[in-house]
Amino acid sequence: MAKLDVKAFGLACGIIWACAMFIMGILNMTTGWGSLFEKMMSTLYFGYKPTIAGSIIGAIWGFVDAGIAGAVLAWLYNRLAK
Repeated sequence: MAKLDVKAFGLACGIIWACAMFIMGILNMTTGWGSLFEKMMSTLYFGYKPTIAGSIIGAIWGFVDAGIAGAVLAWLYNRLAK
C-alpha cells in the first residue's frame, strides 16, 4: 500500500475547505444562497458571517480545522495500512 504524505494531505484538505468556506460566505452575502450552511457553520467557526471579513475568518478557521483533520486522517490511514 502506498503511504500518504501527512503534511501534504493535511494542507490539501485545509486549502479545499478554506476555499469552500470563503466561496459560500461570498455567495451568501451576494445572493442569499447557502444561508442555512452559514448559520450551521457560524456555530462552529466563531466570526463566520456572510461578509467579506466573515468569509476570510471562516476560511482561516476552515483551513486550520480541515488541515488538522486531514493530517490526522492521513496519519491514521498510514498506521492502519501497515
